[in-house]
Amino acid sequence: MTKSYSIGVLRGGPSSEYEVSLKSGASILKNIRDHHKVFDILIDKEGTWHHHGSPKRPEHIFPHIDLFINAMHGEYGEDGTVQKILDTHGISYTGTRSFPSRVAMNKALTKKVLENEGIKTPVYKVLHKSDLSYNALIEFFRTFPHPMVIKPIGSGSSVGVFIVRTFTELENALLNVFAYSPTVMVEEYIPGKEATCGVIDNFREKDIYVLPPIEIRPAPGATFFDYEAKYGGKSEEVCPGNFTAEETKELQEISARAHKALDLRHYSRSDFIIHPRRGIYFLETNTLPGMTTESLFPKALSAVGVSLSDFLEHLIELSMRR
Repeated sequence: MTKSYSIGVLRGGPSSEYEVSLKSGASILKNIRDHHKVFDILIDKEGTWHHHGSPKRPEHIFPHIDLFINAMHGEYGEDGTVQKILDTHGISYTGTRSFPSRVAMNKALTKKVLENEGIKTPVYKVLHKSDLSYNALIEFFRTFPHPMVIKPIGSGSSVGVFIVRTFTELENALLNVFAYSPTVMVEEYIPGKEATCGVIDNFREKDIYVLPPIEIRPAPGATFFDYEAKYGGKSEEVCPGNFTAEETKELQEISARAHKALDLRHYSRSDFIIHPRRGIYFLETNTLPGMTTESLFPKALSAVGVSLSDFLEHLIELSMRR
């Protein structure tokens, strides 16, 4: 007999990815099967929870919910904050637990974990606003490989990402990113094919089921798969991607290894760049991949004959097993 649950879909949140989360949540609300009782739980940009359209304290909502599907992205929803709130009250939820979420959201910590696993990533350095003098910046620019990718250490959807080639561009990029993040990560820019690959726990008789890798082809004139390319419908995503058999196998293996090494739960999606001579470089892992109509994870599901409703039902079952 199919079990029915009261499910709260968490969306919104006080992050730079608020709008994307609203769309992910809307897609999830639309695709949860009818035998469940579903509640739209909006968290606004100030962090206030809303139930039935009215502001509520989270602990007043919890007694009405068996399980939360976390459809938030970025700060608060993906960095371990909301997970810690739910853990404190013993509430079931989808996705990775609090501490691994915090690690995976931090790009530098993620790199350290994966470097210990022997997974290749671009050369990088963490810069702190508080101890970066002008002379230190000149020395850094002189010694670090060019071009550089500047990104906040803890955000997603390519928010605040810059590719720089000159010292002036470096200064401007840091001014922009430091405006909302005291710490940034600088990576060597690796040209090549962009790829992403999702995994699912305990699916189709596999401990970690790996989805087909997607090739991402940014729109003409776009340097990389930035925020507008991701959600503006201007890029081309090919699934399965135009990869060699060896590349496909390696992308899938690394995605599964990253998921396991970072102690992630239920599902995740890892991003890569494939240099034509130097091979595959791991970039980052998303613990809560987008579920919008433009998102990559649902496209990979579709390629293997899995509807979003099927996946959500599996996610609900996984989450309720504990």
